[in-house]
Amino acid sequence: MDLNLAFTLSTYPLVFTGLIAALGLLVGSFLNVVILRFPVMMEEEWKSQCRELLECDCVKEEEEKHEDKPFNLAFPNSHCPKCKAELKSWDNIPVLSFLILRGKCRHCSEKISPRYPVIEAATAILSAYTAFHFGFGWQCGAALILVWALVSLSVIDFDHQLLPDDITLPLLWLGLLLNLFGVFTDLNSAVIGAMVGYLSLWSVYWLFKLVTGKEGMGYGDFKLLAVFGAWFGWKMIPLIVILSSFVGAFVGIGLILIMGRDKNIPIPFGPYLAAAGLIAMLWGEPMISYYLRLAL
Repeated sequence: MDLNLAFTLSTYPLVFTGLIAALGLLVGSFLNVVILRFPVMMEEEWKSQCRELLECDCVKEEEEKHEDKPFNLAFPNSHCPKCKAELKSWDNIPVLSFLILRGKCRHCSEKISPRYPVIEAATAILSAYTAFHFGFGWQCGAALILVWALVSLSVIDFDHQLLPDDITLPLLWLGLLLNLFGVFTDLNSAVIGAMVGYLSLWSVYWLFKLVTGKEGMGYGDFKLLAVFGAWFGWKMIPLIVILSSFVGAFVGIGLILIMGRDKNIPIPFGPYLAAAGLIAMLWGEPMISYYLRLAL
């Protein structure tokens, strides 16, 4: 990076924050693609593996059918789900295109889900605050990667009750690598945090299963809490567990009492863990210090 640019970004935090907010809008647009396509890609991979294991006669047929139609994060180009018209670049400007088109497809007037601009705007806001909080530097760059990953994980888990290993496991190793250089905490605390994060929810899972005969959460939740332990150390684990449980219980009870949601329908825990992890990243140290002062 040019030294003058680096000096400007570090000297003028509002300039840096504004640039990161704009970047967050673009990343939010990409995250919409990840959220929509990644679970479908995983499902197709699982089906392919099942066909191979079962040695079905239809394996070749299915593979040939998909050979000419690649489906990944880059292909096919964005298009309207109803009329299949390919979207032009000016129809993909984050938030702005939605407002200009008044939430409708340019070609068939099919309504566009407002979730797309909401995710873009939320990613921009979270990115801007992260930049403002940490300032220009390696810590901010790492925190932004975590924020963007947590946005995609939260929505995927909300939609599919799934926290993909292809996202959580790289985050876990990245956290340990960062703390090899003490970016957020020391390496010992990071390694212990990863173990404590995983084993704490793993223990709750098996205790709940033994008592009720039901599964209370998925293995993805264990791995996500291990991610936070690897990034911020073992001291943050109790805070994250308490915050996520409180928010999860509050929202769950609200959904049952106010919206009449069936209490037997499982509620994804990943979004609450992600929210608690973000709170711990931004305000965890002051919260722990304040609690210790009260306790003493």
